[in-house]
This record gives sequence, C-alpha cells and structure tokens, in this order.
Amino acid sequence: MFLLTQFIGLYVVNHYSPIRVVDGVVQSVSSPSLPYGMETPELQNEQQYFALFPFIIFAFIVAIVLMFILSKFKIEFVMKLWFFIVVAIALGISFNSVLTKLPYASLIAFLIALPLAFIKIYKRHFLVHNITELLIYPGIAAVFVPILNIYTIIFLLILISIYDIWAVWHSGFMQKMAKYQINQLKIFSGFFIPYTSKKVKEKIKNMKMSLKKSELKKKRIRINVAILGGGDVIFPIITAGVMLKTYGFLSAVFVIFGAALGLFYLLIRSEKKKFYPAMPFITAGIFLGMILFKVLF
Repeated sequence: MFLLTQFIGLYVVNHYSPIRVVDGVVQSVSSPSLPYGMETPELQNEQQYFALFPFIIFAFIVAIVLMFILSKFKIEFVMKLWFFIVVAIALGISFNSVLTKLPYASLIAFLIALPLAFIKIYKRHFLVHNITELLIYPGIAAVFVPILNIYTIIFLLILISIYDIWAVWHSGFMQKMAKYQINQLKIFSGFFIPYTSKKVKEKIKNMKMSLKKSELKKKRIRINVAILGGGDVIFPIITAGVMLKTYGFLSAVFVIFGAALGLFYLLIRSEKKKFYPAMPFITAGIFLGMILFKVLF
C-alpha cells in the first residue's frame, strides 16, 4: 500500500508539474493547473525557494498547534470538518488528474470525492478509509512539490524527522493524537491495518459458522492494529516529486524504494504494542536512495 501510494503520487504530481526532465534536460511544459484555488506560485531560482521555506515551516507549526488546541478542548466537530475539507480537496485533485480531458473535469472529480470524504470522516468504513488514503496523499503532495527544491526538501525531511523523534519518544504527543483520533474522532490520517493471531482467526471463523448474523454483530473481539501515519506516507511522495522535476523519473524511483527500504527495516525491527517514529527511518532510506542515484548516474 505504501509503494502503491508513492507511484500514484508520482503520476498525480507529474500531471500538474510545469517542469519535465527529458534526456537529462529540464524543460518547461504546458500543464493543467491545480483545481479548487490550490494553484501555487511558479518559482524561478533557489533564492525564491529558500525565501518561501520559512512560511512552509510556519504553516506546519500552526497546523500542529491548532490540532493540539482542538483536541485539548475536544472541539471534535471542527476537527472532523477540517479533515473532511482536506480529504475532499485532496481526493478531487487526484481524481481530476485522471479525468482532466472530460468537460468540467474538476467539478466531476469533486462530486466523486465528496461522498467518499463523507463516508471516510463521518461513517467510518474500513475499506473506504484505506482506498481513499491511496489518493489523498498524492493530491496533497501535488500542492507542495512546486514550492520545494532539493535543498529545501532535505532540510524539511531533517526537521520533520527530529520532530517525529521528539513527538513519539519524548513528549508522547504523537501517541496521544493517534489514540484521540481513533477513539474519539473515529478517524485516523494514515493506513490502518487490523491483524490477528491464527488462534483468534479460528475463533472468528467458528463464531461465523455457529452464530446468527444478528448475534455476531453483538460480539466484540480485541484485535491488534498496525498504523502508519499520513506524514510517513506523504513526505516520501513530496521528495520523489521534487526529484522527478529535478533529475527525472529514475531518481524518483530510487527515492521511493529507499523510503520503502527504511520503512521495511523499521517494521522488521519494531516490537508489538510500541510506537516508533517512522520518519527518521524513512528519511535515512530516502537519503540512501538519493546518494545511490547520484553515485550510479
């Protein structure tokens, strides 16, 4: 699911990118604009990227503080509305990249996105949740890729990794937010994968065979859940998108598989019932992919 989201992200980012790398040469091309008022400024040189970078960091800080305040005072309807708007727009951007040749493509894309966003945020459907996750992060990444370059994305990855370590291993903020989203909001921004032991699976199978459907719905069985936060998915997409517009498709593939390698290492080393900051491992994998690409090509 992680890898699939990354490659969907490459397609969506490339669709809206005004820059293409052809035979190692960076070229400006005519590309569709981002819909729903999400157009980003066209930056021409490194100074402009660096000038905009503090505003990106400030936006992340504001979002984190706002989420903390809303969860602290349990203003759940605002958080759900916020999530709903972001999900609807992000899905619309992704759908629009596929439907772009149709008349009123952005409107059709948004009309498809709205019910999916509503089910995801207000109805809590496991399948809809994970399917929409595949498309949300590519849509968000398409907004950020045009305003980042290689240097600023490297700085951003380092800062996000440091924050992730602090939020998980020191303050516990990330665990509290994840539990609050799952238990109180009944939503979660990230992949949400339930899994059980063979013994529990056998118990569920026997219950399905012996109980009526109405009786089965009343039963409650505790199962384990593996979760991967949305930030751990979106930052590799953004990085791959920046590499795509700078060095071409192959460089983006190196970043994607480097990120996947970092995540795989974490999953192998991690223990059940423990929280881990995924970004340091994913960032290390991304940097490894970047280095390998530069060495080999």
